Amino acid sequence: MKQVPVGVSARHIHLSQEHIAILFGKENGLSVKKDLSQPGQFAANETVRIEGPKKSLDKVRILGPARKESQLEISKTDSFYLGVQPPVRESGDIIGTPGIKVVGPAGEVELDKGVIIAARHIHFHTSDAEKWGIQNKQLLKVRVNGERPLIFEDVIARVADNYALDMHIDTDEANAAGINTCETAEIID
Repeated sequence: MKQVPVGVSARHIHLSQEHIAILFGKENGLSVKKDLSQPGQFAANETVRIEGPKKSLDKVRILGPARKESQLEISKTDSFYLGVQPPVRESGDIIGTPGIKVVGPAGEVELDKGVIIAARHIHFHTSDAEKWGIQNKQLLKVRVNGERPLIFEDVIARVADNYALDMHIDTDEANAAGINTCETAEIID
C-alpha cells in the first residue's frame, strides 16, 4: 500500500525579498512561527491583508523563506469572496495569472500577477518516488478516507532530493472529503 500523509494548505502568500522590505520595512524580515512539512519551509509570524475587487482578507499567513516572485495561493471559495478568477496551477507557474493588492504594516504592493489556486500535488523525496516507481510530473489517483471518502484524480507528483513525502490539498478539497492535516491518503494507481 502506498500511503502518504496529507497536509491541508489554507490560503497563504509567498513573497519576494523586495516585497517583504516594502510591506514590513527594509530592516525587518520574516520570523518563524512554525516549521512546515517541507525541509527549510516555514509559516511566518507575519501576516498581510489581501484586497480584492470585491472584498478583503485579513491576516493571510506568509510562508517563507523569500521566493524569487510573490505568489498568493487561495481556494476557489476565497476567489469568489475576493472577486478574482485565478487558474488552477502548480506553485511557481504564475504567468498570465491575475494580480491583487497586498497590504502590510509598512507599505503595500500591487501584484500584477501571482494569484493561483494551487494544483493538488504530492511531494516525494527521490528515494520514495524510486521505491514506488513514480516519475516527476506523473499524474496520480489518490483515495482519501475521511468522513466523505473521495478519489482525487490528476494529483501531480513532484519529485526532488529536498522534498519530504506529503500530499498537499487546499481547504475546499479537504472539506469536501471531511479530512484534516495528518490524516493519510492512498495512491491507487
